[in-house]
Amino acid sequence: MKLVRYGKPGKEKPGLIDAAGRLRDLSGVIPDLGPAQLGDAALARLRRLKPETLPLVRGKPRLGAPVAGVGKFLAIGLNYADHALEAGMPIPKEPVLFTKAISCIQGPNDPVMLPKGSIKTDWEAELGVVIGQCARHVSQKDALNYVAGYCAVNDISEREFQIERGGTWDKGKGCDSFGPLGPWLVTRDEVPNPQKLALWLEVNGQRMQSGSTKTMIFGVAKIVSYVSQFITLMPGDVITTGTPPGVGMGRKPQQFLKAGDTLAMGVEGLGEQCQTVVAFKKQ
Repeated sequence: MKLVRYGKPGKEKPGLIDAAGRLRDLSGVIPDLGPAQLGDAALARLRRLKPETLPLVRGKPRLGAPVAGVGKFLAIGLNYADHALEAGMPIPKEPVLFTKAISCIQGPNDPVMLPKGSIKTDWEAELGVVIGQCARHVSQKDALNYVAGYCAVNDISEREFQIERGGTWDKGKGCDSFGPLGPWLVTRDEVPNPQKLALWLEVNGQRMQSGSTKTMIFGVAKIVSYVSQFITLMPGDVITTGTPPGVGMGRKPQQFLKAGDTLAMGVEGLGEQCQTVVAFKKQ
């Protein structure tokens, strides 16, 4: 299934994309698409629905992040060897784990806002993993059974904040709007092998990233198992799994985002995102 949340920010309704690519309303069936709706039993009930019996949503409403109530937004860094090389960093022996603030999560096509004082805001096309049930010390063999589904993620990053200002990476990763998710949450039954997905990203129509999850250093099963050794994963938690080469930091000369730029990215089978970059605006 391709599950979505649509509507104005803070007022999103659950929906699904039918076989013809049309948006169907699920709000008469479930209250939202959050932790309580991500377990195997809950998803099985949704799978038994006949999409043609659900109300058709007219027009093209805004899409929100495809999962509500995210408790943790975790991320894996330097998970493609050629990206580690372009970043001038050693290939990790264990997954590099950091966090993105849940306050940075937004819809797939919402504007990306440059942080105040930013000079090095960058892009990262990534595969996102959405957890469906509590995972604590799970084996790599069983890890994918704890996954509800997958989504596209643009791991927007401010490189000066991340690398040049001391401390951990987190403050360059969690700025407002730095976590576009979606457009859809694709349930794991439709992604039999998450290590065979192409992903790409363009800036102003120019292809910057073209890669495949088959070149990950640590695959999804390893990541879920590894993280669960240190942090209990709960339904609705999101893990973004690293980016292939082609980020702005790795270009010669380096290239970073400025107001007015457009971003487009996608992951095979998981849909596409498109954002406009805007200047900082104080709320």
